[in-house]
Amino acid sequence: MAWHRELLIGFDLETTGTDPREARIVTGAVIEVRGGQPIGRREWLADPGVEIPADAVAVHGISNERAAAEGRPADQVADAIADVLASYWKAGVPVVAYNAAFDLSLLSAELRRHALPSLSDRLGGLDPAPVIDPYTIDRWVDRYRRGKRNLEAVCTEYGVALEAAHDASADALAAAGLACAIADRHPKIAALGPAELHRRQIEWYAQWAADFQSFLRRKGDATAVVDGTWPLRELTDEPV
Repeated sequence: MAWHRELLIGFDLETTGTDPREARIVTGAVIEVRGGQPIGRREWLADPGVEIPADAVAVHGISNERAAAEGRPADQVADAIADVLASYWKAGVPVVAYNAAFDLSLLSAELRRHALPSLSDRLGGLDPAPVIDPYTIDRWVDRYRRGKRNLEAVCTEYGVALEAAHDASADALAAAGLACAIADRHPKIAALGPAELHRRQIEWYAQWAADFQSFLRRKGDATAVVDGTWPLRELTDEPV
């Protein structure tokens, strides 16, 4: 049976910002999906330990007051999410995340910030895999399609329901649904095993980054650098 008919794990974080070096986890969700339908879920609310900026609150709706009153300590949330994801990877179950390089890199930064074992440490030194990123796959299989590539736009393109954008559970479920929908539309994606698909995404993301960097430099930004590492960047402590 093709991978998209088997168990998939949708994963998403909502955060204090858009720079994975600086941003902190506010909410997280891990959704078990089989055949496009949710069969189990875990959700977390963190007290990030820093103020949640107003623009971030406007996106995900979690106020500073609620995070402080109801959220678990940030280190406990990061540790718990990492343990859950590692348990699925150890069992060979794919983790699906839209724009995985953001969520996994941010989680990695949180683990490092709190001196917790890395994802690789939890996997006996192996890299987190397999990861399925509908953002990276869609950008490769339909590279000339015009328009936005955010989660809402791509869900619309593939007819996937997204009931509450920027809610971690809704986004995680939509990411898994997108993975299935893309595989249904593109049989060559469905035909790849999860390990091979993971390897291909590493190549596709690197190619996209190189192309985008060249585009920016042609447009006049001579020093533009686009990181082509996927799905996890070991970030430095300071933004660049």
